[in-house]
Amino acid sequence: MTVAAVILAASPESALADADGVPRIRRVVDAAWSGGALPIVVVSFDPDGAVAAALAGAAVTLAEPVPLPAGTPVQQMQRGVDVARGMVSDIDGVFIWPTRMSWVGPETITSMIEAHGMDRGALLQPTFGGKSGWPVLLPLAGVAALASVAPDRMPHDIIADVIASGVGVATIDLGDPGTTHDGSIPRSDLPPYVGPTEPVTHHRHEWGSEISDAPEETPLAGPALAPYEQA
Repeated sequence: MTVAAVILAASPESALADADGVPRIRRVVDAAWSGGALPIVVVSFDPDGAVAAALAGAAVTLAEPVPLPAGTPVQQMQRGVDVARGMVSDIDGVFIWPTRMSWVGPETITSMIEAHGMDRGALLQPTFGGKSGWPVLLPLAGVAALASVAPDRMPHDIIADVIASGVGVATIDLGDPGTTHDGSIPRSDLPPYVGPTEPVTHHRHEWGSEISDAPEETPLAGPALAPYEQA
């Protein structure tokens, strides 16, 4: 079972905002990778290469977005999915992950992937304190439903439209405040984590493992790049 992660940055400034000492985009990518998502695609404009520099050494592809003003949120989601499917053809599902949700823990990603394995047809949405959050795990039916979403819809509305199209939905409360509290809230001000300390299944994932063990003096390779090509 392979679940990709499509991480969406509204702007380079959003991607590079500080998240407890590291760029927001790097924290999200590291959580996705440590949690078991594969492949990982970041959709972000990067006019001066700063986003790519923040991702140096990470197992990630930086995809150029659909150009503005044509590039609406749903088109950027589809762009990321297309890049991920070009890398791994037999993807079972895709996380849709706004970069602003920078405090999601890797254990949440692991548990969501395992829950998806038990019901591969349902859209899976994490909750905290009774509120729905991010990232959302789209099954293949949900990925296909993106094509019928109106271009003016915002991310929360896009997910609502996918559900309204007939895709089943399941919620999962893993007690992770990062699923509903975005990067505008300091990490120290987050509500306490109240979920399980390990995945609910017997599989043990190496949460928090390092992206790279290369010596510090070794230059880190930048991310793979996927330029946008108009059809």
